[in-house]
Amino acid sequence: MKRSPRILLLSATAALAVPATASAAVPHTIAPGETLWSLAAAQNMTTRAFAAANGLPEDARVIAGSTLKIPTVAEAAGALAQAPAAAPATSTSASAAPASSAAGAPPAQGGYTVRPGDTLSGLAASSRIPLAQFAQMNGLDPSRPLLTGTVVKLPTGAPAPANAAAPAPATRVVPAAAPAAAPGRVTADQIHQTAAQHGVPGSLAAAIGWQESGFNNAMVSSANARGVMQVMPGTWDWVQQNLSKSRLDPASPQDNVRAGVLYLGSLLKGSGGDPATAAAGYYQGPASVARIGMLPETRRYVDNVMALRSRFGG
Repeated sequence: MKRSPRILLLSATAALAVPATASAAVPHTIAPGETLWSLAAAQNMTTRAFAAANGLPEDARVIAGSTLKIPTVAEAAGALAQAPAAAPATSTSASAAPASSAAGAPPAQGGYTVRPGDTLSGLAASSRIPLAQFAQMNGLDPSRPLLTGTVVKLPTGAPAPANAAAPAPATRVVPAAAPAAAPGRVTADQIHQTAAQHGVPGSLAAAIGWQESGFNNAMVSSANARGVMQVMPGTWDWVQQNLSKSRLDPASPQDNVRAGVLYLGSLLKGSGGDPATAAAGYYQGPASVARIGMLPETRRYVDNVMALRSRFGG
């Protein structure tokens, strides 16, 4: 049957309204603790490419509750190719979506990305702690070279390394140490169950888990903490040796929760059962809290955790 000119015109107009290539990107709501880097790393992309696909500079801070798109590798590469060489100053959020109650969470303390010229012994010396302690805390082998781009934690209050003013490498390296930032999520009920088994308030454990990672076990912070409860390699080893009665699976989200709960239980015991002091120790380190009190960002962290407790039954 011969089509009328009117039908042909409508068909052509409709065709022009459809993009030549449909985007495969999917929307993602930012969870507490997530950053551009962690989102990019989960997709095996560079932060720069992931940010370019979202129209953001690579140092942009994203806010929990806002939405970004997860692009395909091809989309991210295309966006990066078209991005300007230098990005303008960043906004503090990726969108106008309202932030969650944990949106004001301070970043992990002591996060540092190794620059060219840094050495393990040099970082330990500038942090004023023994080399073995620095290596153990970060799950590093002191006999091996320190790779540029490695994320490490510096002790709370340590001076900035000499190379801190240099640009951070675009590619970041996570030390191969337990616990693993393996895929998987847990629920608040699962955290409550684990906490109850070890005499820890479930609402406190769940609040810290949500504050730290949004219950996402694939999270790695800028300070080298991993998993649902953002456990450092050194803390994992200490819990395994001193608190856990059975072997912890480094890749298990449930065992990451168990390690975090056991550590939180020890902090509660050391604080006489005070949840605010225990939460402060979880973030800042108990020795630092005892020595200098809560830092301003620690108080903000504790306030967030205490507010979140009501959400999780506390």
